[in-house]
Amino acid sequence: MQELEAQLAKARFARRHLSKMAGIGLAALIAKVTMPKPAHARDSEDDDGPGEDEAPCFLKGTKVQTITGERKVEDLAIGDFLPTRFNGIQPIQWIGRYQFTRSDTSKPWVRDVLPVRVARSALAPNVPHLDLYVSQQHAIFTDGELVRVHCLVNGATIALHDANDLSELEYYHIMLQSHDIIYAEGAPCETLTDVAESAVNFVEYLRMYGAANELARPRMPVLSLTGNRSKMKSHLRSALSPLVDRREKIDVIRDRLEDRALTMA
Repeated sequence: MQELEAQLAKARFARRHLSKMAGIGLAALIAKVTMPKPAHARDSEDDDGPGEDEAPCFLKGTKVQTITGERKVEDLAIGDFLPTRFNGIQPIQWIGRYQFTRSDTSKPWVRDVLPVRVARSALAPNVPHLDLYVSQQHAIFTDGELVRVHCLVNGATIALHDANDLSELEYYHIMLQSHDIIYAEGAPCETLTDVAESAVNFVEYLRMYGAANELARPRMPVLSLTGNRSKMKSHLRSALSPLVDRREKIDVIRDRLEDRALTMA
């Protein structure tokens, strides 16, 4: 039995690194052939990732933990109390709503507005305890770090959701007195740090807090990879790690979740 488990582990290991090398080559080819460059072309970084100054967060229907149990995010209200990781029980101060629509359902959604599906148990056993759908730039708390979820996509347990059955995508983001971690479908996720003017109810925020209101800074740095080049370098570090391990924390976290996905499969 131990020998069989060792063989399976080696197979998973080889599969992961071969997949990374193939992905790196394909990404490089696609970027070189298809990526248009403006007149002031930048060679330092290809900033084609999801915008990280945008606020969309939990997709409508996501259940958030409150002191009285789980409730759908669209049913929450200002003043409801949520358990947090760092500051105990905190009242909701504001909930931002962000909507995207497509008039032609025969065409796919613009990629950047699609949610990421974090499958049940993708992060740890029973975490989340149901599939979780969040915007690509939203940060989840795992392995002691906040990480942008689009950096953890593995195409299996963490993957873009095509949302072909929806003509509208509606996201909700929760603001507390200070930046913290709350629980959505049992998974630890960050609260709002920056209010985007694209919020449907942005006027409500201005009326309550004023344009000059400064939100609390993030409690901790948020790990992220921005642009194709940054992501390619990250995958290259992981692919070469059996020879020379130069991985950064975000690489290690993604690799663990990829290995977990292979184990679950």
